[in-house]
Amino acid sequence: MRKLIVLCLCLVTSAFAQKFEGLVLTPPMGWNTWNTFASNIDEFMIKETAEAMIKNGMRDAGYVYIVLDDTWSAMERDAQGNLQAHPVKFPSGMKALGDWLHARGFKFGIYNCAGRKTCAGYPGGWGHEFQDALKYAEWGVDYLKYDWCTAGDANPKDAYTRMRDALWAAKRPIVFSICEWGGSKPWEWAKDVGHLWRTTGDITDCYDCIQRWENGWKVILDLQHSQVQPADGQNNGIGKFAGPGHWNDPDMLEVGNAGLTFAESRAHFSLWGILAAPLMAGNDVRKMSPEITALLTDKEALAINQDPLGKQGWRFRREPGREIWVRELAGGEWAIALLNSGDETAELEIDFSHGFWFLGGECTVRDIWDKQDVGTTAQPFKKQLAAHDVAYLRVKPIKK
Repeated sequence: MRKLIVLCLCLVTSAFAQKFEGLVLTPPMGWNTWNTFASNIDEFMIKETAEAMIKNGMRDAGYVYIVLDDTWSAMERDAQGNLQAHPVKFPSGMKALGDWLHARGFKFGIYNCAGRKTCAGYPGGWGHEFQDALKYAEWGVDYLKYDWCTAGDANPKDAYTRMRDALWAAKRPIVFSICEWGGSKPWEWAKDVGHLWRTTGDITDCYDCIQRWENGWKVILDLQHSQVQPADGQNNGIGKFAGPGHWNDPDMLEVGNAGLTFAESRAHFSLWGILAAPLMAGNDVRKMSPEITALLTDKEALAINQDPLGKQGWRFRREPGREIWVRELAGGEWAIALLNSGDETAELEIDFSHGFWFLGGECTVRDIWDKQDVGTTAQPFKKQLAAHDVAYLRVKPIKK
């Protein structure tokens, strides 16, 4: 009898697991409230943002997850211990908001925390995992970002697995975003627990500033690169753990926010494409410039991020003032980012005859941001780049 019960439980768990396969075969794309609005969120602003994303083309470009970060809930659970919407910020409730977003072609994302309190001091999920998962399913939630504040000395793998099991038991497929900040090397254990996992601390809108718990995107990029030194020079060590359905997450986008120049926003967006990173916009999309709109919705750049092969790229070469990042794409093609890491405008060059063994022969070269074909790899590529700007290239083998 005992063996039969165990077998039944395994079969049930397996059946639930099958419902969660195939949710994010390419990196998830959407918009998150935190980077710009922090705790200043309400249902009117969410609806305005969604309407703006329809009008500016972001939804149709693939940004379908609208994620409410911390402070959406009431400060206390209800009498039955359930999470509840903040009565002033979200008077219509979470289900009504989810239904509204679904009717407009979006998916509904929400935030909570593995600890007893969220990072902003709202009710966390500790001890309420199965109850909360049922509530998320009732509300029509499609995406759960799960943070790691107030967790004490809890084991991250155990805590996140408990929430995973709760989501499975609730029987609604929900993308599970593990926001543990990389401390327990989640890339080594999270593939069977969540769909994406943070690799570093939080990002902020600067190029390379270092703050108490937030860092510029270039610092985040370098931190992810150094997490595990690669044995063969590829995939930044942790790249081998990522792929269709399970992604390394270097945090949300700061593209278009005030602390970045346009060049820095463009480079940030390009490098997140090389990393096959989730693309969660974090700017005020209701007020962004035409240049930032065009950047975020560029079909050729998004095609690199969303490439079905799902391989994470790596830093191929680093020299003073210049970095070259590469990513293998489907069909034998490659993406290459040439970054001006210096603080002055400079002409940078890629000589494809020096070390680009992985190309396997002559290729055509297309400049993604200039929207033009620029020859082949038989000749060096040169470009004048502003400080912290990038050339974004797609190279394609020439069929003989």
